[in-house]
Amino acid sequence: MQAASSQAVTGLLRAWSRGDAEAREQLFPIIYGELRRQAARFMRRELPGHTLRPTALVHEVYLRLVGDHDVAWRSRAQFFAVAAEMMRRILVDHARARGAAKRGGGWRKVSLDETVAAGEREIDLVALDEALKELAMIDLRQSRIVELRFFSGLSNEAAAEVIGVSPATVKREWAVARAWLYRRLQPQRS
Repeated sequence: MQAASSQAVTGLLRAWSRGDAEAREQLFPIIYGELRRQAARFMRRELPGHTLRPTALVHEVYLRLVGDHDVAWRSRAQFFAVAAEMMRRILVDHARARGAAKRGGGWRKVSLDETVAAGEREIDLVALDEALKELAMIDLRQSRIVELRFFSGLSNEAAAEVIGVSPATVKREWAVARAWLYRRLQPQRS
């Protein structure tokens, strides 16, 4: 998205935060494509035949965002980070519901590192969610960086903007957090 469009999105988000419903209505068509791409990235990690589709995931996120009146939008990056977090929660809840219906039922393994070949170092989404909660108790910022980089697909620079730190800090803490998660999520050997 070009800088002018990014500024326009930020302006509409801020107007929405002030209660401008018209700004919210103008915003959705502008951001829909990016939300759809974000949802498609999430859904590529799911098993074939998943009952949710990217469009349904986007609409569920939108309904939740519209229903949350207490968000003070600061930027486009912050908005997409919140949207990605909501997508993750929806998919984790969905996986838990399927797992409750059938032990181990359809839990999908996903790669923690987009550079790892498919099938290597895979973890299930529910286990990752639980590990992120544990990491948040140890280091909240590292947990947030994992959410922004892995789930939101944000660059180091965009994640740094959302958190308010330097891109170098994000890069360093992303590496540390990934290493911690790899160790935490390794199957226990007897």
